[in-house]
Amino acid sequence: MVEQVPSRQSPVDDQAASDEAQLAALGYRSEFRRDMSLWANFSLGFTYLSPVVGIYTLFGFALATGGPPMVWSLVVVGVGQLLVALVFGEVVSQYPLAGGVYPWARRLWGRRWAWLTGWVYLIALLVTIASVAYGAGPYVSMLFGLDTTTGNTILCALALLVAATVINLGGTRVLAIAALIGFTTEILGALVVGGWLLISERHHGLGVLFDSFGAAGEGSYLAAFLAAGLIGIFQYYGFEACGDVAEEVPNPARRIPKAMRMTIYVGGFAATFVCLSLVLAVPDFAAVMSGADADPVSTVLGAAFGSAGSKVVLLVVLVSFLSCALSLQAAASRLTYSYARDKMLPASRLFSKVSVRLHVPPHALLLAAVVPALVVLASRISEDATARIVSFAVLGIYLGFQMVVLAALRARLKGWVPSGPFTLGRWGLAVNVLALLYGVAAIVNMVWPRTPDAPWYDNYLTLLSGVLVVGSGLVLLVTTRPYGRSNAPAGDAIPRNETTEDGVIV
Repeated sequence: MVEQVPSRQSPVDDQAASDEAQLAALGYRSEFRRDMSLWANFSLGFTYLSPVVGIYTLFGFALATGGPPMVWSLVVVGVGQLLVALVFGEVVSQYPLAGGVYPWARRLWGRRWAWLTGWVYLIALLVTIASVAYGAGPYVSMLFGLDTTTGNTILCALALLVAATVINLGGTRVLAIAALIGFTTEILGALVVGGWLLISERHHGLGVLFDSFGAAGEGSYLAAFLAAGLIGIFQYYGFEACGDVAEEVPNPARRIPKAMRMTIYVGGFAATFVCLSLVLAVPDFAAVMSGADADPVSTVLGAAFGSAGSKVVLLVVLVSFLSCALSLQAAASRLTYSYARDKMLPASRLFSKVSVRLHVPPHALLLAAVVPALVVLASRISEDATARIVSFAVLGIYLGFQMVVLAALRARLKGWVPSGPFTLGRWGLAVNVLALLYGVAAIVNMVWPRTPDAPWYDNYLTLLSGVLVVGSGLVLLVTTRPYGRSNAPAGDAIPRNETTEDGVIV
C-alpha cells in the first residue's frame, strides 16, 4: 500500500486563507481580488499625493506669498501628516477593510459618527477629482498647442475623467499596473527635471531659503509663511488611499501601514526636491512677488528645456494628473462601496454590487466619474461656481482625517488597545494627541480669512463650504437616520463594558 502524503498549501495560499479568515472575523466576505502588491499599494498612495501635481499647481502662489522660505512648510506639514499616518496605520492594521476612513470611524466610534465621516470625506474626494481633472486642462492645451479657453479646459478634463474610469474598470490588477507606471513616470520626471534645473538653471544658493525677499511687506512674516504653507497642506494627503483598497492587498494588516509611511517619506522627498529645484531656478523673485511673472513654473521650464523639452515635461505632468485622478477615483469608489455594503446609502444594493468578472464596484466607479464631470461642467455656467465647490476639497479631506484621529483618541481613552501587527505601543497616545493638534492647526490655517478687501462671503469661502457640507450632513443624519438599516459591527474597538448598547455616539 502506498502511503498518501497530505498535500501542503503554498505560503501564498496560506496567506490568502489567513486574509479571508481575518476579514470573516471582522464580519465581511470580500468580493475583490488581492492583486495589489506592497509596491503597487504604495504607488497608489504616491500618485494620489502626486508631488508634481501639488507643487506645480501652487508653486507660484506660495512663492509670491511667502518667498523662498515657503519650502520649509513642506517639512513641517510632512512631519504633521506622518503623525496622522501612524495613527491610521494602527487602525488599518487592526481593521483592514475597504473604504478607509468610513469603516475606521465605524469601528472606533459607531454608526452615526461613521456616516458623517463618510459623508464629509466622499464629497471631498468627488470635488477633488473634479479639481484635478480641471487643473489638467491648461497643461493639455499647452501640450497640443490649443487655446486655454474654458471650453477646451472642460473638454480636456472630461477626457481625463473618461480615461481614468476606463482604467479603473479594468480591475485591481490594471489599477495596480497603472499606479506603478504613474509612480515610475512621476518619480523619474521629478528627479530628472529637478536635477537638470539644479545643474543648468540654478540662479541662487541655499541661503535664499532663509530670505523672504520682503514677501511679508509691512506685516508679520509668520502670517505670510502660514499662508504660503498651504502648498504643504495641499500636498500631503493620499496615504489614506493605501487603506481604501485594503481588501485588494495580500497581508494588508502589515503591508498597508508600511505603504502609508512610504508614501509620506518618498512623496515628501520628491515634493520637496521639486519645490527646492524650482525655487533655486527662478531668476527674479521680485517679478513673481509683484505679479509680473504670474506663472514661474512655465518660465523656468521654458528656459531650462526649450520648446521641445517642455513638451516632454508637460507629458510627464499629464501622466501625473491622470495617475492622481485614477487613484482618487479608486479611493472614492471603494469608500462608496464600503458605505453601501453596510446599507448606509440610498441605492445601497446598486452601489455595493461588485462585477463578478472584473472584481470592482462598477456603479460606485461611475458615481466617482459622473459627479466630478458635473462639477467640471458647472464651470461652463460659472467659473466662480466651480471654484466655490472645489474650495471644500482639501478642507473636507482634512476634516475626514481628523474625525478618524479624534475617534481613535476617544477610543484609546476608553480602553482601546490597538491589536494589529503594527502598533505604536506606549507612544500611541502621545502620537494620537499630536496628530490631532496638528490637524486642527492645519484646518484653522486653511479657513483663516486672508482677503480683507474681498466680500465677506469670499473671505470666508472655505469655512462656509465646510459648514455647509457638515451642516447638511447633520441635517440628513437627524432627519433620515440613514444608519438605521445597518447592522454591521460598529464601535467594537472599545471594550464592551465601555460602549453604549449599539456602540453609537453617546
